[in-house]
Amino acid sequence: MADRARATINDVATLSGLSICTVSRALRGLPNVSPSAQQRVEEAAEKLGYRASSAAARLAGGKTGHVAIVVPKATAWFFAAAVEAAEEAFADGGLDTVLLSLRGRDDAKDRFIENLDELSERVDGLLLLGVNFSTPQLEALAESKLSVASVGLSGVPWDNVGIDDEAAAYRATRHLLDLGHWDIATLAGNEPSDGTVRTAAQRRAGFERALAEEDLEPHPDMIVSAESSIDGGYRAMTELIANRRQPGAVFAGCDEAAFGALKALREHGVTAPKKVSLIGIDDHPMSSFLGLTTVSQPVADQGAFAATLLAERLDGPDPDAPPQDHRLPTPLIERKTTRRARH
Repeated sequence: MADRARATINDVATLSGLSICTVSRALRGLPNVSPSAQQRVEEAAEKLGYRASSAAARLAGGKTGHVAIVVPKATAWFFAAAVEAAEEAFADGGLDTVLLSLRGRDDAKDRFIENLDELSERVDGLLLLGVNFSTPQLEALAESKLSVASVGLSGVPWDNVGIDDEAAAYRATRHLLDLGHWDIATLAGNEPSDGTVRTAAQRRAGFERALAEEDLEPHPDMIVSAESSIDGGYRAMTELIANRRQPGAVFAGCDEAAFGALKALREHGVTAPKKVSLIGIDDHPMSSFLGLTTVSQPVADQGAFAATLLAERLDGPDPDAPPQDHRLPTPLIERKTTRRARH
């Protein structure tokens, strides 16, 4: 049996036979946990003597009891949802949070990296949400005094939680193919892929892998660069219809781009799914309202899960244990914007 003061969420997951994500939700009393799973988690936690991180013990150890949550933009829905869930998880562990928004500016990111030593006097750790760092910036973070965890990053030397973006895009494209659509366009994200955020490149790879299974290659005209926003999707879909050609189906790299695509389709008198099937990735809160078929990702779970891992890293018996990389499930949610092709 694990030491009562040493038991971690990993120990509870192992003993209960459930995923760490499910255990995290059960321990925080969140919905979508079955009664049997809740009971297994509670029994395992009681047997192991699992308890949330102790703020008193942390302060006695000379730590600040504060962590910083770092986001590219505080106003984007993904980051707002992840921050809220992370703050709740940190509060459960007795940690106070500071929110640092880089406001989408490279100079703000540079200053953040330059001031890591000063920041380490005010906080014990960093939770990075989808921040794209260069290799030198990544090395500076790894060499700092701060404990780090992240959401949605690739190739990082600390605990990370995310989704398999390639698999999510493959699932979205495969859905269109299975409906008989062969003429598929993509509104592809245009983020750089040489840093810690490789979402756009991985989703492009998943799109191409699904087509390759059917011996199809994407036509250059059917790949349109789109910012991950409603305006970006609107501009990309307008470019596709007005200056290229109308496809039978469209895979948008994110739901917000899909919302913009729906607007552009409507303005051109094209209905979805009667004329064009459309699918996205995210399951944005508006997706259900608009009837958008999408591949869902658990945004709040990612934020809370990564926060839990960071809190345990700060208080754990072995802070130098190998980092963990967790990929959460991405189910397909079929709604009203896709249907079988009519040839």
